[in-house]
Amino acid sequence: MKKDITPTAAVASGVEEAWRDVGASFERFCLTAGIATLADMMERDAADLCGPRYGREDGRRGHRWGQAAGKLGFHGGKMPVERPRVRARDGHELVLPSWEAAQAEDWLGRWAMNLMLINVSTRRFGRAVRLPEGDVPAPHGAGVSKSAASRRFVALSTERMRAWMAADLSKLDLLVVQIDGVYIADDLTLLAAIGIDGDGIKHPLGLLEGATENAAVVQALLDNLIERGLDPKVCRLFIIDGSKALAKAIRKTFGRHTPIQRCQIHKARNILERLPKHLHATVRTALRQAWEMQDAEKAERLIRNLARRLEQAAPGVSASILEGLDEMLTVIRLGLPQSLRRSLACTNIIENMMGTIRRVCRNVKRWRDASMALRWTAAAMQEATKGFRRLKAHRQLPVLRAALAAHQAKHNTQHVLEPTAVAA
Repeated sequence: MKKDITPTAAVASGVEEAWRDVGASFERFCLTAGIATLADMMERDAADLCGPRYGREDGRRGHRWGQAAGKLGFHGGKMPVERPRVRARDGHELVLPSWEAAQAEDWLGRWAMNLMLINVSTRRFGRAVRLPEGDVPAPHGAGVSKSAASRRFVALSTERMRAWMAADLSKLDLLVVQIDGVYIADDLTLLAAIGIDGDGIKHPLGLLEGATENAAVVQALLDNLIERGLDPKVCRLFIIDGSKALAKAIRKTFGRHTPIQRCQIHKARNILERLPKHLHATVRTALRQAWEMQDAEKAERLIRNLARRLEQAAPGVSASILEGLDEMLTVIRLGLPQSLRRSLACTNIIENMMGTIRRVCRNVKRWRDASMALRWTAAAMQEATKGFRRLKAHRQLPVLRAALAAHQAKHNTQHVLEPTAVAA
C-alpha cells in the first residue's frame, strides 16, 4: 500500500520508493520523487535554522518542533505532504523558504481557470485533472471537487479583472477604438472596448455593465478609459455598430468632429433583411461599389441614387439607407488605402472577441449577478488576446495617423476662425 504522506524522515529512501513507483506509472514516480526532493530541501532549511539534529551549537535561530501536515498543488488538486516545524526562541513559527516557495505557486487557480476557459465544467474538473483509474489518488479534500474549482476560478478571475480594469492606458499609442455591446441576460448588457495601436496590436481596453446599451452606460465606459490614461485630446478613429447612444457619447467626450466609422457589414445586413430576395443582389452590388470607391462624394451619390430607386418598393428601407450616411463613409473621407479600409470599415475585430466570449460562457446556465458576468467576460476577453494577430494592413497605419492629424488640425482651425467670423 502506497503512502499518501511522505515524512521527512524517509528522505534517504525517497528516490528508491519513487523508482519502485515507476513500475506503476511514470506520473507516480515523478510525484514521489518530487515530494522526496522537497522533503530533502525542507530538512536542509530546518538544519540551517536549528543546526544538525541533536546538536548543541550556539547561534541557532530556533529549535525543531515536530512535524506538521500540509498540502501542495498537483494536477489541479492537492497532495498531502509532511513538513518539519521550526520555532524561534521567542515562540513564534519560523518559515521554511523551500516550503514557502512551493506554496507560492498558484497552480490550483491557474488549472481551474484554464480548464473553465476551454469549457470544462466544474462537475468534470476532477476527471480532467486526475484519471479515475490512475495511480495518483483524488480522495476527499484533494481540492478537485466542483465547488473547490469554482472557488479558485472566482478568486483568480476577480483578481485578474481588477488588475486589468485598473491598468494604465496612457502608454498605449492607440489610433483606433472599437466599442460594442454583448447581451448577457434581461436587463444586463455588457459594453466592451478594444483598441488598436500604431503597430497594429489589439488591446482589450475596458468593460462595463448596464441595463441597456444607452448613452449613460457608454459615457461611464468612456469616463473610465479617460481616468485610466486615454487622452481625450488625441484624435482617434472610433468604430461602432450604428448605435446612436454610442455616437452621442463619443462626440460629447472627444469632440463633435471626432471621426466615427459605422460598421458597413451591420448596415448592409440590416438593409438586406428588410428587402425581398429578388432585390438582394442589386442592393448588395450597389453598396459594395460604394464602399470600394476612392471618392467619398461619388460614393454618397451612389448610395443616394440607390435609396431613390427603392422609394417605391421599400420606402422604409430607403430612409434607413440614408440614416447615418456620413458615418458610413468616414474611412473613405480620411483617404485610407483600400486594404486598410476593409479592416477598419467594420466591427469584425471586436465581433471576433465577442465570439470568444460566447464560447467561453456557454457553460454558464444562470447568471447570478452582474459581478459574475463581468468576471467571466473579462476572463474571456483576456483569453481572446491569445489568438489576436496584428492588423492585416498594419503597415499602412502611418497613413491613418497622418489622416487623423490632418483631420484634427482642420477642425481645430475652423473652431478658432468661427468666433472671428461671428464677431465680424
